[in-house]
Amino acid sequence: MDVVTGNLDVFGSGLLVSLKISLSTFALAGLLGLVLTVCRISPVLPLRLAATVYVELVRSVPLLVLLTLFVFGLPEIGLISSLLWTAVAAMSLYWATFFSETLRSGIRAVPRGQIEAARALGFTFGQVLRLVVLPQALRGIVQPLASLLIAVVLNSSLAAAVGVTEELTGQTQLLDQRYAEPLITFGAAAACYVALTFVIGRSAGYLDRKLAVSR
Repeated sequence: MDVVTGNLDVFGSGLLVSLKISLSTFALAGLLGLVLTVCRISPVLPLRLAATVYVELVRSVPLLVLLTLFVFGLPEIGLISSLLWTAVAAMSLYWATFFSETLRSGIRAVPRGQIEAARALGFTFGQVLRLVVLPQALRGIVQPLASLLIAVVLNSSLAAAVGVTEELTGQTQLLDQRYAEPLITFGAAAACYVALTFVIGRSAGYLDRKLAVSR
């Protein structure tokens, strides 16, 4: 256990970087996912087709493959950035497709009668979305979004596979190379991920109960 207690600062800094990657990815994926969802339910056919093709195409590519394409492919065409933010960009584009699917399921749960009533009152497409559909849809997908955030946090470890050594898994690999104690080092990393997912799950449960609406 001296390996863990003597390197708490290393695990702490790695955990903070993993949180930075995860939260940045989730926020960017949420914004792009919202845009994709609006396009997919838009009355404009080209927008619906483009968004649908994007979602179906990107979801079919393994995340590690997409990360590799971004990290090693973008410099080949002159787009150079830090490894961390390149990984965030790739993961945001990937998880946006799942965010879009989650949000679209929430929109489907909104009673059709409310949408038709809003249209009858003269609301535009944007007003129907902003004032009627999205507030109710977001209330209904707290738990699915929490599951998505957990998936983002756990898969942030893939950034280590493309050279982002600052995050938790990357730091753990460096410690293992130094001490040759994989059970202890990776066990400690696993405990950190378990703690994160537990906090997210409990927080989502509390938020879901607070936002629940009796129908």
